[in-house]
Amino acid sequence: MPELPEVEALAGYLGEHLKGRTVATVLPLAVSVLKTYDPPLGALEGRTVTDVRRRGKFLDLTADGGADGPAVHLVIHLARAGWLRWREEFPAAPPRPGKGPLALRLRIDGPDGAPGAGFDLTEAGTQKRLAVYCVREPSDVPGVARLGPDPLDPEFTPEAFAALLRGERRQLKGVLRDQSVIAGIGNAYSDEILHAARMSPFKPAANLTDDEARALYTTVVDTLNRAVEQARGLAAGDVKAGKRAGMRVHGRTGQPCPVCGDTVREVSYRDSSLQYCPTCQTGGKPLADRRLSRLLK
Repeated sequence: MPELPEVEALAGYLGEHLKGRTVATVLPLAVSVLKTYDPPLGALEGRTVTDVRRRGKFLDLTADGGADGPAVHLVIHLARAGWLRWREEFPAAPPRPGKGPLALRLRIDGPDGAPGAGFDLTEAGTQKRLAVYCVREPSDVPGVARLGPDPLDPEFTPEAFAALLRGERRQLKGVLRDQSVIAGIGNAYSDEILHAARMSPFKPAANLTDDEARALYTTVVDTLNRAVEQARGLAAGDVKAGKRAGMRVHGRTGQPCPVCGDTVREVSYRDSSLQYCPTCQTGGKPLADRRLSRLLK
């Protein structure tokens, strides 16, 4: 799933290619993709894109209302298997709804008002979770409305972070992934943050000392800023590969830890998994794998 650094890179890329351009057409091609009906998706057409920004793991495209009234926002959540593909030109034949991974196509005006470049939203697999919202305000999207503070915001201070953890009885892994606590961190970067901080993903957040909370705060900010810098300026099609290349433990089960050389281990759940280094994070003790434990019973 694209997380804060990748969505930040996509927002920057789209901003360079869309700002100041007029939306020519927006065509939904998958029944499941559009989650709103008022305003209609067609309300974007003929409007000028004035801003593209990231909100947590959401992309927010603002189209100026001009004389026709307030701005309209196209808010996109790529979910686990969704992606955005920029295209300088499109096939002459119109796409067929319901065929293949294509979920939505947006074109901007080209020379003389003809449809020009734009992007496709695609989603692989059968679990259709990619979501598109056409709204008057980003806060009209429930997932955006419940977002916690953004870890790249200047107001996200060590004191603010410590306040979020105070009284929190859940494990660190779950707290870092909770979008209502901190916006933008998902499965991959929570693994990377906890590895860099040398903390167990199962450690209760409330058990952190003041020094540990400050150290974790620094690791959160540094890890995300470093990943954003690595992704910045990449073309949309290169962002995924850049993310994979930058991972130290996530997705690297069975490989040596780049810090200590121990074998990266995994804990599997029903629909996800986490990776960690026993030597760096758990005092050399492997964590119980829930899925394997059930199979052995």
